[in-house]
Amino acid sequence: MERSDILRAGAMIIVFAIFLAALHVIHRRPAEQPISDAPSVSAPDDLSAELRRCGALGPQDAEDPHCQAVWKENRARFFGGPARPLLPQAAPATPPMTSDPQGEKP
Repeated sequence: MERSDILRAGAMIIVFAIFLAALHVIHRRPAEQPISDAPSVSAPDDLSAELRRCGALGPQDAEDPHCQAVWKENRARFFGGPARPLLPQAAPATPPMTSDPQGEKP
């Protein structure tokens, strides 16, 4: 047996071993993740509720300071800033926009 035949056989064995190792890595099952008590990221949070509330207020309440803080926090989260929980705040008291026909004089 010549030296080139031995090198060729060795190269084929190395390539076959690399192929088997790649198959093993591809088909390996991932380690089981421990179940934690932390809430998942997709769970609705206080910020989502506040965003819905501020979105429902309309243009007349666009200058609400709490809503501006909520929108600022939403932008910070979107652009990768740290998540800071916001405490829910009651909607600002606004006078009703309807007219009172009983209080008007004819």
